[in-house]
Amino acid sequence: MNCCDSHTCNAETQILAVIMDLDGTLLDTEKTTKYIVKDFLAKYGKILDSDKEDNRLGQTHKESAAAIVKDYDLPLTPDQFSKEIMPLYVERWPLAKALPGVNRLIKHLCKHGVPFALASNCIRKHIDEKISRQEGWKESFSVILGRNDVNSGKPAPDLFLEAAKRMGVDPLSCLVIEDSLPGVMAAKAAGMKVVAVPSLQTHTDRYSMATYVLHSLLEFRPELWGLPPFDDWVENTLPIEPMYVKAVPCDGFLSEVSDDYPTPLPDQISGVFFGWAKLGTSKIFKAVVAIGWQGNSVIAKRVMLPYLIDETGEYATDNPWQLLLVGYIRELSGEVNTSLDIEILEEDKSIAMAALNLPVFAHHRDSPLLADVA
Repeated sequence: MNCCDSHTCNAETQILAVIMDLDGTLLDTEKTTKYIVKDFLAKYGKILDSDKEDNRLGQTHKESAAAIVKDYDLPLTPDQFSKEIMPLYVERWPLAKALPGVNRLIKHLCKHGVPFALASNCIRKHIDEKISRQEGWKESFSVILGRNDVNSGKPAPDLFLEAAKRMGVDPLSCLVIEDSLPGVMAAKAAGMKVVAVPSLQTHTDRYSMATYVLHSLLEFRPELWGLPPFDDWVENTLPIEPMYVKAVPCDGFLSEVSDDYPTPLPDQISGVFFGWAKLGTSKIFKAVVAIGWQGNSVIAKRVMLPYLIDETGEYATDNPWQLLLVGYIRELSGEVNTSLDIEILEEDKSIAMAALNLPVFAHHRDSPLLADVA
C-alpha cells in the first residue's frame, strides 16, 4: 500500500539520513499499554471513548493528560492525573517489543553507515526507559531527541529540524518514519519526506499527506530513497523474529485468542506469512497464513486465513490453533480500510513449502512454544 509511484520518489532529492518516531513506530508501547486508561477511568466511574483516545495518538503526555481530565470530567488536575497514571505506564513499558521490521532496519542502516535519529514527543527520561531493554538501540542512534529538547513538540517541525541539524544533514535530504498523524504533519512542515506506518490500520485514509503509507516496516524498500537495498531475503522469503499466536476458527478465518492483554500481534502485522502450526495436541504442520483487516474504521477486525501445506485430513477444523510465524513472503494486494479479498496463492504455498525445509526456518519447528501442554 503506497501513496506515490516509486520512480517519482527515487527521482527526487536522495535521502541521506533517517529520522524515526518511537511509540507505535519502533516499539509496540501503545498495544502494551492499551488498557491502562480504560482501567484508570473505570475507577472513577467513567467509560472510555475509543474514538477520542484514538484521536490522541501522537500527542505529548501533557496534552493528552489535560484533554482526558477535561473530556471525562475527572475530579483531578492534569498534574494529579499524570502522577497517578504514569507509574502504570512505567510498569508496562518493559514489556513492549520492537515492531516487525524495526531491528532489521536499524541493523541495516548501521551496517551501511546511514545516520539515523530518534525524535519522540516523549520526554527524554521516558525515551531512555523505553529503549533501555532493546539491545543496541541507544548506541545505534546518531541523535536521540525528546519533547523537552525543543520549544514545541509534534505537529510542530521542531524535533525533526533539530535532529537534522545535529546530524549535519539538510532537512530536504531526511526521511521520516512515523505512525501518527501529528508526526506526519511535523515531518511535512519540516520539508521532509515521510513514510507513515499507521498504528491504527483502520485510519489509514487520514494519512494522504504522507509520501508513502505502509502496513508495516517489513514492506519498507530503502532503494526507493537512494539507500542501500536489503540483502537478507532467502529464496523469495524474509526471515523474521518469530511471532507466536493462539487462535480459534471463526467463519472460515482464524481469530486471535489472548490469555492477557495486549493481544499477541501488533496492528501493523499484515501480509502473507509462513511458519509452523499446531492444532490441539496434534502434530505440527507447515503453514501459510494471510493476515489483514476487513471492514471499515467502525467495525474493522483483523482476520487470518490459514492453509496447512502438508495437511492430510488428520485434524478437526474446530480445534484451537498455535501458530509460530517465522517468515514473510509478500504484502497483501488490497488496501487497509477496505473490504479485503485475502487470499493465499499457489505460489505462496510453493515458496513456503520449500522455505520451511531450510535450516533457517526448519529449526523453529522444535520451539518450546509449540510443545505439548500438560
